[in-house]
Amino acid sequence: MVSYAMFCGVTPMAAVSIYSVEGAAGLGGRIVYGVLADRLGVKPVLMAGLLIQALVIAAYTMATDLTHFYLLAIIFGGTYGGVMPLYAVLAREYFGAKILGTVLGAASMLSSIGMAFGPLAGGWAFDAFNNYNWLFLGSALVGLGAVVIALAFPPLPDRQDQKLQPA
Repeated sequence: MVSYAMFCGVTPMAAVSIYSVEGAAGLGGRIVYGVLADRLGVKPVLMAGLLIQALVIAAYTMATDLTHFYLLAIIFGGTYGGVMPLYAVLAREYFGAKILGTVLGAASMLSSIGMAFGPLAGGWAFDAFNNYNWLFLGSALVGLGAVVIALAFPPLPDRQDQKLQPA
């Protein structure tokens, strides 16, 4: 993001501050999305957050100045920070506490692989096309793919009659 913002004419110091804005927005997003998940259910809130992330990532292709970057960073940061804790809740609901460590470990491994290859893909995309548009569009497609995967998850069994056991 820093390189892209600088490519768009943002000064290096201001470009780095975009990360700070994303991080600060993520703090509020954790509370907002947590409350929404408690009221509306974790799966629909997670899917909505993933969809918003995909749209915002695609919108980065239209960012032209620091104001645009900050606005997108607030939305993306709030959403990213908000959906991350929901994965643990969803994993608990679908797989139970007994194998939660394995499920979260596998999910973390997959996301870490994606994050490890992101900078490589960004560098390759920029070198090949002299812009970052394909990287952002590809990332948006991955986000939309995550929404489709979440849609494929079967409905949760009704557990109102069961007591949750402590982890």
